[in-house]
Amino acid sequence: MFSLKIEIIAMELKLSIILLSFLVNACGKGSSGNTSAPPPVKPADTTFINPILPGGPDPWVIQKDSTYYYMNTLGNRLAIYATHKMSELSTAKSTTIWTPPVTGPYSKEIWAPELHNFQGKWYMYFAADDGNNDNHRIYVLENDDADPLSAGWVFKGKIADSTADRWAIDASAFEYNGQLYLIWSGWQGTTNGEQDIYIAKMSDPVTLQGKRVLISSPTQSWEKAGAPPVVNEGPEALVNPSGQLFLTYSASGCWTDNYCLGLLTLRPGGDPLNPADWTKSANPVFSTASANGAYAPGHNGFFVSRDGKQNWLLYHANSLAGQGCGDARNPRMQSFTWNTDGTPNFGIPVKINTPLAKPSGE
Repeated sequence: MFSLKIEIIAMELKLSIILLSFLVNACGKGSSGNTSAPPPVKPADTTFINPILPGGPDPWVIQKDSTYYYMNTLGNRLAIYATHKMSELSTAKSTTIWTPPVTGPYSKEIWAPELHNFQGKWYMYFAADDGNNDNHRIYVLENDDADPLSAGWVFKGKIADSTADRWAIDASAFEYNGQLYLIWSGWQGTTNGEQDIYIAKMSDPVTLQGKRVLISSPTQSWEKAGAPPVVNEGPEALVNPSGQLFLTYSASGCWTDNYCLGLLTLRPGGDPLNPADWTKSANPVFSTASANGAYAPGHNGFFVSRDGKQNWLLYHANSLAGQGCGDARNPRMQSFTWNTDGTPNFGIPVKINTPLAKPSGE
């Protein structure tokens, strides 16, 4: 019995030595990296979801070189987000470029900022008042620096038709056939009963040339929800690959779920200052899709993908019914195409919280 126990102990000792030898060799191989398995490869991130920010009414973006500069209404200041990928806007840093004075005609209710680049300079157009909405007017800043995030911004004052200094918001500037134009939403008189779309030539990026021209009023039922007042606002220029000019605009009260996009089409060879040369779409071209969590979509902008192959629509919408004109409005984006007649085809607002392919080139 004693000899059997010795044999068992010897066998256990032998096994322990073998196991120790194995562990030493295994540790040595692991430290040299010769037999370590490669780390798992993370799949490429090719999708994003709407909304692209949790909040942000009146979104606008402009691309310069490889950078997109984004902004939206903040109410009390002007700020710019800079990003190389619109699908990653939520990680972009916000830079405040201008804070208004405490009091005065442009100290409050700062709405719908738009950044533009003309003649090698940056311009920021926005609407502001003194705390009384009746006094909303359009103002502009100028920056000579190459980087719009710099501290080089200079307040250039109010932009208005000298013969009709009226309530005005949602200014956007564009160049067409070598001429600079400003478009905006305004009142014909001094009372809030109707918002119309106006256009005027510009002699330079901070000065109107000649009188304003009315090119669109709310005339159809889908433009009159929430009346009074009846609303046309947020005009934006869009040129198709053939060079034809369109203006999108937002119609009906933003306090309703009927807020939507309409389309104005300039006839080929037409004069943007001639109201007769514009045709209005018979129906909205982009409207509420309740099943997709998109209520009152509107106040849009446009951008092109990084590789230049896709056109994208940027807009705000509410995620729930009845949320109105507040900060619950959030920015979203989706690609669009062109119909055979050259008009834009925006489709319907895509579903929120659903993966979508990123803009090509990202």
